[in-house]
Amino acid sequence: MVITGRAVSVIALCGVVTLARPQWSTFGLYLVVMATILAIDLARAVAPQDLDIQRSGDRAVRVGDPAALTLQLTNRSGRPFSGSVRDAWPPSAPTSPRRHDLTIESGDRRRITTIARPARRGACHADRVTVRALGPWGLVGRQCSIPMRWRIDVLPPFISRKHLPSKLARLRDLEGRTIVLQRGQGTEFDSLREYVVGDDVRSIDWRATARVSDVMVRTWRPERDRHVLIVLDCGRTSAGRVGDAPRLDAGIESVLLLTALAGRAGDRVDVLAWDRGVRGAVQGQSGADLMAATTSMLANVDSSLVETDWSRLAAEIVRRARHRSLVVLLTALDPAPLRQGALPVLPQLIGRHQVLVAAASDPSVAQMLADRSDLAATYRAAAAAGFSRERRAVADQLTRFGVEVVDALPDDLAPALADRYLALKAAGRL
Repeated sequence: MVITGRAVSVIALCGVVTLARPQWSTFGLYLVVMATILAIDLARAVAPQDLDIQRSGDRAVRVGDPAALTLQLTNRSGRPFSGSVRDAWPPSAPTSPRRHDLTIESGDRRRITTIARPARRGACHADRVTVRALGPWGLVGRQCSIPMRWRIDVLPPFISRKHLPSKLARLRDLEGRTIVLQRGQGTEFDSLREYVVGDDVRSIDWRATARVSDVMVRTWRPERDRHVLIVLDCGRTSAGRVGDAPRLDAGIESVLLLTALAGRAGDRVDVLAWDRGVRGAVQGQSGADLMAATTSMLANVDSSLVETDWSRLAAEIVRRARHRSLVVLLTALDPAPLRQGALPVLPQLIGRHQVLVAAASDPSVAQMLADRSDLAATYRAAAAAGFSRERRAVADQLTRFGVEVVDALPDDLAPALADRYLALKAAGRL
């Protein structure tokens, strides 16, 4: 049973009247009258179980976007229902309105809609609906929480999709540009031209030569559609905050933009989330299914407070990419983890694949470098300078190994990675 503010007001008013004549008989009569009124009001309230509730609504939504959740209530009792209904969700998904006050006549049906705005990736669950049925006088009522499970898959926000139109325009320009023909490279036939000294004699087209008075050779264009394997490091370093969010979030935005761009380019794209094992994978998808599967997989990926197992990761990459591919590693350029884990195993990959390492840098490091306002700030600037030197040394070491390195601020990492991908594609290095 629940007691409303109206009941408290009535009880208080009657109590004041009773205190005017403080006698045991008056007080006893007051208790009997109030108990009778409350009991009658409670007995005439509709039982919450007499409401038939059906739930419907959105099953997936991006972080911060509104999700519409509908409850259909049917009054199966013989009396009108008057009260409130609350569709409760976790604090990470604030709802509006928080409570619905309504009246449903006997046999009637009503629909109410609650708008939730989830603020965290992953699965967001609703467990129950709370129904409060008041009596006709609005003094007391019955309350019951009815199990009504529902799940919303909260997808990454994909803020970097604003860069996709400009990258696709560059991609179309790249594909429409006259391809520079290279002797002895590529496997796709392009055209015939006259033989010049230095051409591979194996490229001579003898049938075309027989038809004309000069020696003709076939020209080939480099292959443009390649395999791209994107690896998202979910280990300990991905939990570190860069700016206002974990490093993992910047990696997820980069994965989404690169997947959308490479998929539009016709490349075969696979995505792997890894720490000490596979945390999620997308393989063999294309078109709209590729982005849908990648977004759904990344929605449930979180950082793990363990060191990334680079040896097993290298073996997994070799297993998944049997032919030469572009392997994109989204990780951190922190010197210690890379020198102890990644650098010893990279030679296994460099000989087989084109490797690209992308990392989000911490904006606070640049702020500390610029601030020398007092002694403490100067010490912080010196520490930041030392860390930056070590970070650059690791990047230079990777470059000497033949690894492409993209190091950018969190908001700039996704477009910078897309630009490097387009540059590699234009150079025929994929």
